[in-house]
Formats: sequence, structure tokens, C-alpha cells
Amino acid sequence: MRALLTALGPGWISLRRVVPGVLVAIALALLARSMADSVAKGAIGLPRIPLSPVMYAVLLGMLWRNTLGVPAWSSDGLNWAMHRLLRTGIALVGLRLTLAGASAIAITALPVALACLATALIAGITISRMLSVPHRLGVLLAIGTAVCGCTAVVAMSPVIRAKHAETAFAVTCVVLFGCVAMLLYPWVAGHFFADSPVHAGVFLGTAIHDTSQVIGSALIYSQQAGAPDALSAASVAKLLRNLSIVVLIPAAAWLVRRESEKSGNESGSEAGSGTGVDANTSAGSGSRAPAVPFFVFAFILFVVVRTAGDSLFANAELWHAAVNAGQTASELFLVCGMTAVGLSVSFSDMWRIGWRPLAAGFIVATLVGTCSLSLTLGLHRLFG
Repeated sequence: MRALLTALGPGWISLRRVVPGVLVAIALALLARSMADSVAKGAIGLPRIPLSPVMYAVLLGMLWRNTLGVPAWSSDGLNWAMHRLLRTGIALVGLRLTLAGASAIAITALPVALACLATALIAGITISRMLSVPHRLGVLLAIGTAVCGCTAVVAMSPVIRAKHAETAFAVTCVVLFGCVAMLLYPWVAGHFFADSPVHAGVFLGTAIHDTSQVIGSALIYSQQAGAPDALSAASVAKLLRNLSIVVLIPAAAWLVRRESEKSGNESGSEAGSGTGVDANTSAGSGSRAPAVPFFVFAFILFVVVRTAGDSLFANAELWHAAVNAGQTASELFLVCGMTAVGLSVSFSDMWRIGWRPLAAGFIVATLVGTCSLSLTLGLHRLFG
């Protein structure tokens, strides 16, 4: 047996590291689903409140992380669930859409997404200056709020030569306010867009930062309102924002280069004035952080697959069974992944940032949410 494990080599070692954390995420996800079912049925005399299992999963994860703590042996598996498993679930959401349906949603979501993008970038940089937040940290807060949360922060960090601490602070702010929005905005969407799941999804997809948080909020809304179309609409609206980073990263690189030339490479020396490890790591990590995550292309691929399959196998029971299986797997992956997201939120990390970046992040997040709600509500009332 030992010889077999040795032959398997690194693959077995990686699997052994990942499995314990994944089991933790699955156990909490099952507990969350059980709690949601019990409360919905009015167990032990509680009022019947139909809450989403995703909300319980995130709250359970946050409670565990900030009371009992997350054991070191589970960290690899939780990271795998939060990234690989969650992104696989997001990609599989594409099976809910055809090209025609995705295009219709994109037409509705595009003006809202562009307005929210501009609001986040302009307000983020302006408010950061007003609150004396360091310039590079302000840029990271703006880009993280505008585009795709943590992914955008990590992708932009080496481009603007941000220090490691600045990147960590920006990621923490994005996670904090994104999680608050993820738990709060489904109720806002239910109040304003109860009769239009598509507009509810557009609002959630343009108002919340990170892709995982958007999907979590859309799952909460769709499960509580019985409106699966909201998840599809939120996914399309969010992926429109994700694609904007293809333009923003080259633009930021050009601006940094121009400022460096004007100031006689002053910004380059400033970046090197910190620890040499940070500067070298930032410069070398640019190729490791793809501008557009792979799951975005996988999502589009599944939309194409669904469109082709519906055309070729419209009456085939096997095709419909495969689509249903993909959608079921997607929801299971998403719930487990969102549990891992909850386990990643540390309240103690928030206090290390200081009030200025937190205030800037809160104001920008509020402005983007207000912009998204106002425009989506206006479109809903104008066009239904």
C-alpha cells in the first residue's frame, strides 16, 4: 500500500492535503441546509422564515472562524473549495442560459454595469484622496469595488507596484463590505424587484464586489424567492464587469509608465524603497494573475454548449437530464464554496487596516450600490 502511495507521488500528497478542508466545508454546508429546512418548517416553535442555505453557510463559516478558529490542517482544502470548487460552480451556471437569453440580459445590464464601473473608479480615487489614503491603496480599493473584487486587486497590484500590505488591506476591505452586501442586498432586491427576477439579478450583479459574493447573494435571493432566473442574470451582469479588466489593466500600466517617465522614475524608486521582496514579488507576479479568470471563459463555453444542445437535442431526455445534473452540481459546488468564503472572513484583520481605508471602502461601496439600485429601478419602471 505504501509503495502504491509513493508511486502516486505529488498527486496523492495534494489530495491528502485538500480532502480534510473540503470535508469541513461539506459538513458545514449540510448543517446549513438542515438549519434552513428546520427554520422554514417552524421547528422547535420558531417562526417559519424561509432563509437560504447559503446565508446560513456563510454565517456559520464566519462564526466558526471568529470563535473557534480554522485549524491549519483544513486550510488547503478550504482554499481549494473557495477557488476551484466555487469557480467550477460559477462556470456551470452557464448551463442555465442560451446565447439569446444571455444577450438579452447583457443588453439590460450593460448600461448599469458601465455606470457603476465609472462611479467606483471616480469615487474611489477621489474619496481616497480626501481621506488621505495612500494613492496605490486607493486605486486598489477603486478597482476592486468596480470590477471583480479580490481578483481585480491581485491582478492590478503588480501593475501599479503596490506593496504587499496595500494589497492585503484592499482585499480585506473588498471581502468585508462585499460580504455585508451579499447578506443585505437580497432583501433589498426582494423589496424593489419582487416581480422581476432579471432586474433583481442585474442589481445584485452590478452592486456587489467579488464574483463569489455576487453568486452567493443571487443564490440567497433565488432560493428564498423561488426565482432561478435571478442567478443567471446576476452571473451575466457580473461577468460583464469582469471583462472590463482587459481594458483597465493595460490602461493602468500605461498611466504608471507615463507618470514614471515624467517624474524621472520616481515612482519606481518609491516602490523599491520598501522591502525588496515586495517589490520583486509584485513585478514578477503579474504573469501569475490572469486579467480575466478562466472561469469567465468556461461560463461562456457552457452557454454555447447549452445553446447548441437545445438546438440539436431539443426532445432528447438524456440531454435534459445532463443539463439538470449540471445545474444541481453547480448549486452544490456553490454552497460548499460559499461556506469556505465565510470561513475566510476574519474580523480581527479588519481592525489592522485603520479607519481611513475602511471609511473610503464603505463610502465607495455604498455609492456603487446606490447607483446600481437607482439605474436598475429606473430601467425596470421604464421597460418592465
